[in-house]
Amino acid sequence: MTLIEKPSQLPAAIAAVLKSVFPHLRVGNHRDFAGAADTSGILINVERNGSGTRTLEGRKAHALLVSLTATITNASAPFDTCDLASQLMDLALDNRWGLPPEHCDLPMSIVAAPSISVSSETDYDTWTVSFTQNLYLGPSLLDDPTGIPLVARIWEVSNIDDPDQYRPLQE
Repeated sequence: MTLIEKPSQLPAAIAAVLKSVFPHLRVGNHRDFAGAADTSGILINVERNGSGTRTLEGRKAHALLVSLTATITNASAPFDTCDLASQLMDLALDNRWGLPPEHCDLPMSIVAAPSISVSSETDYDTWTVSFTQNLYLGPSLLDDPTGIPLVARIWEVSNIDDPDQYRPLQE
């Protein structure tokens, strides 16, 4: 199992999947599009990183708001980019991007919308698909380094922070 240790592993995993599904399009972050004459492709952004509820195993949760901005500069039909955004929505629907389910939930609240240009006119050549995806970082806290899970009930000990007052977890 791949151990997820940092939030940046999610956009990297998304990029790998998108590059395999759309080999004809540029996929990446802002650096990958800087200075490019043709900006057609899929730009991956992490818009927000919020805290989530820990897993039952004790892993810390990060709720990442991810946006995939699809642009086709020379679209042959007026809604080609809308169609690409729909494909991205379908792809994101049940995708953990190759990451293990213990560390990555399925995307939630998937939405697509055309971008709004500076002149407040709709630009149908650029659409953004956004969703929230939870990552659970680090190893399970149930795994004690000695291999013996320990437990203490707050009502049975005088000091919950004293490791000597913990006892092995009974099966």
